[in-house]
Amino acid sequence: METVRNSNSLIMILRSGMAASLLVVLGMVIFLVQPSEAPAARPAGEYGKDWGDPKGEECVGCHRKHTPGLYAEWNKSNHGQRGVNCLDCHKAEGNDKDAFRHKGQLISVIVTPKDCARCHTKEFEEMDGSHHAKAAEILASLDNLLGEVVGGPAAVNAGCRQCHGSIIEIGEDGKPLPTTWPNTGIGRINPDGSKGSCTACHGRHRFSKAQARTPDTCGKCHVGPDHPQIEVYNESKHGVIYHAKVHEMNLKSDKWETGVDYSAAPTCATCHMSAGGGEKPTHNVGDRISWTLRPPISVKNNLVRLQDGNEFDVPEGTSLPKVGSKAKGSNVVEVLTWKERRLKMQNVCTACHTDSVILGHYNQFDKVVDLYNEKFAKPLAAIMGELKKSGTITKSPFDDKIEWIWWEIWHHEGRRARHGASMSGPDYTWWHGMYEVAKHTYFEFIPELKEIAGEAEAKKLLHTYLKPIPGHDWYFNGMSKEQINKVRQGFESRYGKGSMK
Repeated sequence: METVRNSNSLIMILRSGMAASLLVVLGMVIFLVQPSEAPAARPAGEYGKDWGDPKGEECVGCHRKHTPGLYAEWNKSNHGQRGVNCLDCHKAEGNDKDAFRHKGQLISVIVTPKDCARCHTKEFEEMDGSHHAKAAEILASLDNLLGEVVGGPAAVNAGCRQCHGSIIEIGEDGKPLPTTWPNTGIGRINPDGSKGSCTACHGRHRFSKAQARTPDTCGKCHVGPDHPQIEVYNESKHGVIYHAKVHEMNLKSDKWETGVDYSAAPTCATCHMSAGGGEKPTHNVGDRISWTLRPPISVKNNLVRLQDGNEFDVPEGTSLPKVGSKAKGSNVVEVLTWKERRLKMQNVCTACHTDSVILGHYNQFDKVVDLYNEKFAKPLAAIMGELKKSGTITKSPFDDKIEWIWWEIWHHEGRRARHGASMSGPDYTWWHGMYEVAKHTYFEFIPELKEIAGEAEAKKLLHTYLKPIPGHDWYFNGMSKEQINKVRQGFESRYGKGSMK
């Protein structure tokens, strides 16, 4: 099969006029026959039948002339070097919604995960049931309501949906409508019913493994006030070392096993997807996540996988279905407890860290999440529930000021604190996180509570939900002399006697 592939590639080189001399051609042949680092990276199936369509050579020649940048990226890719051409990925069937005639061929502009699955079946199946594939479902959330109504649909289309994905609409001519295309949102809903966009991480037409492994790729979406993972990573020791030693990361390796192919630092892909510490690679980013850090109150999640490829989380303490039982219209094929998910992540850590570092990190991380949950999130959520129950505020979102304050406390500041602790970002854990959670609780949420509920009712709610928590004692009773004197002594030792007024 290798000879056939290389002969076809040589024919394409000769036909396209790329060879300036026989020496160059022979050099290319020598390059092409070099053994691949990992055969698994090759397309599955039979050359010339499942891929390497001879009719696609005409596409290559035309695009080389009219879209040379696109051609160059394809030609440098593993696809280009192994004979996978335009038609292999873009060919369509007559009953496809997005099929249209182009230069005598029936093609589709959009290459969906289902199309990629013709060769990359394992990757498709892992991705298909993951949180990434379901990202467009968040469009039926408070985030989307805020964007659509308070902001405006155009902002959602060019903003939210470019990360989460949109439902792609197709015109009568079989081409995607400009209202929903282009879109490489990770949970994009495609015309063939598949969810996701492989090019969200593997940009077309290079489809680079190295690109997908860099933190910047994840940072396209995991950025900003409510989920600043890229900022947290960049300030962490992992991020600092990565940027200093990126040339040692061996990002193009097919296998890319941490501790074996590289050891300088992990990236997002290392921890959430890649091989290491005995863990196999996966395209399911949620496999190794034990806490959910997105909602107002964090919970530890167990994972249930179904025979139909779907999966769902079950919070800790909730009854779990058993393997072989029915759930959500399918059979349960696997159950991972939150402890097992955490162990998967910790196993990857062992490639570079000892147990004391790993367990110490998780101890500190857990305590920050518990602090946020118990001191702030649970009591404030309870107060918000009481305000709605009494009619002090409406049940509709975002029409009361206190709802905006609470929204930013958990959706922005609380998330930053939790993600900061999870990824060893100290500034995001405290100054951009817990500091702002505390500041806005005491000096925005509580004053607004008193304003809308009245002093007596506010006092009752605060004494019911906040005062019993020891961490709020300073607010109700003031800081003790011992606490103040301890700070004064340290301050004056640095800046001089009487400097702390």
